[in-house]
Amino acid sequence: MKHLSTRKIALAGMIIALCLAVTLLIRLPLVPAVPFLKFDGKDTILAIAGFIFGAGYSLLLTVISSCLEPFFTGNATWVDVVMNIVSTASFVCTAALLYRRWHTKSGAMKALLAGSLCQVAVMTLWNYVVDPFYFHMPREAVVQMLPWIALFNVLKCGLNSGITLFIYKPVVTALRSRGLAPESHPGVSSGKSYAYAGGFVLVTAVLVCLCVAGLI
Repeated sequence: MKHLSTRKIALAGMIIALCLAVTLLIRLPLVPAVPFLKFDGKDTILAIAGFIFGAGYSLLLTVISSCLEPFFTGNATWVDVVMNIVSTASFVCTAALLYRRWHTKSGAMKALLAGSLCQVAVMTLWNYVVDPFYFHMPREAVVQMLPWIALFNVLKCGLNSGITLFIYKPVVTALRSRGLAPESHPGVSSGKSYAYAGGFVLVTAVLVCLCVAGLI
């Protein structure tokens, strides 16, 4: 048991390092009207961690990676850190809690949908409250941006949900083969069914992103 705990701690360090690497390497604006909001893919990694190990584990990794991020990016304030934690936790922890209850492919899709709705609602509210002080702009101007902020979060959640479904099974299978993840529950759907569902969601999200950007 002690050996397993040590390996899980090492795995947590690897996940945090991967989150930081993804955040540094991938910074994609999805909605031209709000170019300061960028997709980085970190939520995908933490959502998979939450699916495997639970909401508490993913919350801990979310807090640690978000607090370490300013040391690598060099341009984040404490407000950015808090907003980052709230944004990621609202998606990954909601999805992880519900997936623990509905441990099937359809359950995973419903859990990710619920996490997406939670993140869109939470971040719309938090931007409404925080942005006037953070950007030193009238609240009326922030209200005008809220539909674009909501659209950004919808697209972000769509991409993260699609990628999560697409790669979840290969990742959890590899971890199980090394004794780092619990065994699957009876009746869990096959890896192909997860991949098909994830591929559909991902392709749809990418097409919508290209339409919003005016590329198609």
